[in-house]
Amino acid sequence: MSWNGKRITLSLFSLLLAGSLTACSTPVTPANQQTEPSKPSEPQELTIALDWYPNAVHSFLYAAEEQGYFKEENLKVTLQMPADANDPLKLAAAGKVDAAISYQPQIVQARAEGLPVVSIAALVRHPLNVIMARKDSGIHSPKDLAGKHIGYPAVPLDESMVRTMIKTNGGDDSGVAFTDIGFDIVPALTGKKVDAVVGGYINHEKLLLEKNGIAVEAFDPRQYGVPDYYELVLATSDDTLAKKKEALAAFMRAAAKGQEYVAKNKEKALDLLLAKQATEFPLDADVEKKSLDILLPLMDAGSEPFGSQSAASWQTLIDWMTKEKLITTEVKVESVMKNVP
Repeated sequence: MSWNGKRITLSLFSLLLAGSLTACSTPVTPANQQTEPSKPSEPQELTIALDWYPNAVHSFLYAAEEQGYFKEENLKVTLQMPADANDPLKLAAAGKVDAAISYQPQIVQARAEGLPVVSIAALVRHPLNVIMARKDSGIHSPKDLAGKHIGYPAVPLDESMVRTMIKTNGGDDSGVAFTDIGFDIVPALTGKKVDAVVGGYINHEKLLLEKNGIAVEAFDPRQYGVPDYYELVLATSDDTLAKKKEALAAFMRAAAKGQEYVAKNKEKALDLLLAKQATEFPLDADVEKKSLDILLPLMDAGSEPFGSQSAASWQTLIDWMTKEKLITTEVKVESVMKNVP
């Protein structure tokens, strides 16, 4: 019998009792009557779109699953790999997934274009995207890129980064030429198709180039006028956040435990990742090990909870993107960032 049914039965019983007695008495539960144990609620299902194929940066998610941290929070989490790197944020905005791993500048850009997306956690707290040039190219600082050909994945943000870095370093950006190479970062630099590249990551393309015997110079955008932005964030839609805030908060609690496990058990976490991808998408163990060593300090929030975000980081990035004309409409910090407890 449901709780409502029991309540109705008790009410009828009380009315009958009131008709025959002049005073009310408290009903006594028979000694042999046992209360039925409450059934556990069904797990809350969440679908999370990854930013790319599973790699070292996602280790905390697989650790959280394997160690039972999602289960402890009564969650059933499905990780979904995108067919295209631009898909995750669109899927989150449309409610096709509950959350997506994306990029801080992309969140600002999307919000400026009216897409109802919001970041709820900073996963990688500093840029991974750098300018890379071969050491034998004679390019030893951003100002040396003046008049050079830069390969990039046709992303306006990357072009703005290059121009900002060159000018901050005292160079002239007027003669720089940009060539769309898609995401073929490694072949473009290996084959000397361009003088330098942007859009490659220090924890992936740089490692692959070095493994192939190509020594590279890597220029950190933070040192040359580009804001210290969050490379990867976890985003959701306004609607999903309103409906599933508790579940998303539970997800972040489990994710924090997963990240802590990875930091303390790097080899085990990496073995788990490699085993998960052994048949579907085999990973290079050496590259992923070095990648994880690079990532862990960049994902560490220090005394703050894992994933915490600051309004100052978002405002600084918004101001720079506005100055660079990457966005042309006003974006409020509170519309793009909300920490979930």
